[in-house]
Amino acid sequence: MLSHLIISDFAIISHLEIEFRAGLNILSGETGAGKSIIINAVNLILGGRASSELIRSGASEARVEALFCQPENGILSRFMSENDIPFDGEIIIKRTISKEGKNRITVNNSITTLQTLSSIGMMIISISGQHEHQVLLRPDNHLFLLDDLGNLSDRRNRLTELFLSYESYRKRIRQLESEIKTQRERMELSSFQIKEIDSADVRDNEDRELEEERKRLRNAEQIREIMTGSYYRVYEKEGSILSEISLCLKDIKAGSAYDSRLSDLIGALESIKAELEDVSFRLGDLKESVNMDPERLEKVEERLQLLNGLKRKYGRELTDVITYRERLTQQINDTDRLKKELEENRKHLEVVMESLLTEADELSKERKKIAGEMEKAIELELDLLEMAGTRFKVKFNDILTSCGDDKSALLVMIGPEGYDRVEFMISTNVGEDLKPLSKIASGGELSRIMLAMKTILARKTSVETIIFDEVDAGIAGATAEKVGEKINELSQYHQIICITHLPQIASKGNNHFLVKKGIKEGRTQTLISELGNDERIHEIARLMGGRKVTDQAIAHAKEMLSMT
Repeated sequence: MLSHLIISDFAIISHLEIEFRAGLNILSGETGAGKSIIINAVNLILGGRASSELIRSGASEARVEALFCQPENGILSRFMSENDIPFDGEIIIKRTISKEGKNRITVNNSITTLQTLSSIGMMIISISGQHEHQVLLRPDNHLFLLDDLGNLSDRRNRLTELFLSYESYRKRIRQLESEIKTQRERMELSSFQIKEIDSADVRDNEDRELEEERKRLRNAEQIREIMTGSYYRVYEKEGSILSEISLCLKDIKAGSAYDSRLSDLIGALESIKAELEDVSFRLGDLKESVNMDPERLEKVEERLQLLNGLKRKYGRELTDVITYRERLTQQINDTDRLKKELEENRKHLEVVMESLLTEADELSKERKKIAGEMEKAIELELDLLEMAGTRFKVKFNDILTSCGDDKSALLVMIGPEGYDRVEFMISTNVGEDLKPLSKIASGGELSRIMLAMKTILARKTSVETIIFDEVDAGIAGATAEKVGEKINELSQYHQIICITHLPQIASKGNNHFLVKKGIKEGRTQTLISELGNDERIHEIARLMGGRKVTDQAIAHAKEMLSMT
């Protein structure tokens, strides 16, 4: 339950501390005193949207702190553990809003996210106000309310997961089919291109080698003449370079006997002679190897023409042609892989589809069973809330009946919540036909219908604290008395915090807080105080008679409190 609430520099609140207790906690006060501001502050610590506009004028930040004392709750304990938040039965939530935008959230001194805070809030407090009445007016929300009342939310969530998985497989299958279709359209061209490249038996750098060979073949005669002439001058002719160096070497050797400086030249000349001999032998071999072969030249020209044609089609270099061929092969392999993946996805889809249909069918049957119980329970609660004779009905759009065993039709109609589309129908007057709740219920009736639902939920839900804001909208007199009794009954299951303007409800409280405006240091601010017995009598009398509290109102207030 919510044990302690501290609000600082929030709207017109300078500093407020409230200690709530178990049972029914009543908040009353003049209109505009700040009761709704307190609820807004509670919303903030439950993950509500923050705005710097909520910060009190002149302050740099607003802060809301709350202490919750929670009994053993497996779901809450598991959630706190999964999010590495320490938990020993107490939850301290602090939320700070800064004008600079540096908003902070801590839970048990652990910094956390707004999403985590919202998840925790849903497990510890339920706030019922005008917003929930609007929820009740929207038929789209009725299925969720039915599931909440029937403890079917977990099953609906499992079905939603199955539906999302089903949709995911369908989407992937469509993608794969599209990709395979595209690949098939390219397959014939790809196969032709692979065959064309393979038939050419391309080798990397082959074109450069052939270019070199073509130059030799085209200039064979000139090359041979160059080699023959060079060979003749170096080696064959009388007075050849090699013979002249040999004579020079002979003379240097002879002269070295007279001048030792010539000895240093002998080694260099011998090296030159050896290299020239090697050059002459290589020239001799090369001139014999020069091939003047027109047929070979023609083949080289044809081969180069083929390779250049491939390069024009598939890449600037033969390396690019080879890479392109590998890419084509990979595309064909990818098609085989895509086909295999498609088959696997179809098998998974079939399994998920069967599970989805089964789960949706079972959930629908369970909802119809719960709907019957809900109708009786709500009619009984409404009878106790001065709406005797009211008929309440959960109307199903029965897709199962219209589709029969046609799986295809069922799958078209199914959604993340299953087959069912429901709408609450009501007749508040005996003999009148059932009509949509959203079209005929008044504000007071909506308040009581929501209270009836809260009463039924109270026996099942693990939420410790329920806040009622404007639960008394549109009711008065004996009806208000019944509503007060019902809220008091709820406080046996949960801590209740109720904002009310009606004495019939306020008198049923276990604890009563008065919210009022005051002036301090020249500024308006909201104040709150817990009322003692005499103060409470006076406040209930004020709620009965307005600003002027009469002796008769005082007596009536005492009587109302004595009957609690």
